[in-house]
Amino acid sequence: MSKNVYTFGFLIFIATMLVFFGVYFFGYNTNYFNTSMLLNAFLMPALYTLGAYFSVTTYKKEVKEIGFRDAFGRAFKPMFIGGFLSMFSIFAFLNYGDTDAKDLLNHQYVERQKTELDNEYNKAKQILAKKEDKEELDKKYQERLQSFAPEMVKDKDMFTFRNFTYFFAAVLVFYTILSTFFGTFFRNKTIE
Repeated sequence: MSKNVYTFGFLIFIATMLVFFGVYFFGYNTNYFNTSMLLNAFLMPALYTLGAYFSVTTYKKEVKEIGFRDAFGRAFKPMFIGGFLSMFSIFAFLNYGDTDAKDLLNHQYVERQKTELDNEYNKAKQILAKKEDKEELDKKYQERLQSFAPEMVKDKDMFTFRNFTYFFAAVLVFYTILSTFFGTFFRNKTIE
């Protein structure tokens, strides 16, 4: 008997948490934010895709013929379960378990934004030829720089429940697109 979608969802959750805590324990340094972003951009989609793939293929081997709805559900449900449990666990850990990690990530996020602003300013300054344009650029740069003052970023928090909800909604779009692909690819033509 093949594993059900809840088993695959729980396996995806376990793998996600292993990656999260692996980065937390071994990558907790000055590049913690960048490392987390790279893993979220490249490793996690591959992990969730593999989970959905194994869920659909094991079911297809068992029943032989599968329709779009079944393939879509077998792909979507494990990703949803694994993603929901992971988001909830990471939210709880960062907000109630280790608030120092949350503060570090928030600080590195603000520093990264400031660095990107400085880089854009320097590039634009080199391109502009007119003195008036440079003065306007300097004025706008100074205005934007004030938003990075310590009193302005002191209460900035990326890890609120609201932000996690927005992020999970965006991830659901990925799950839906991937599940549609799996549903289309693995369905048999004979089943309606």
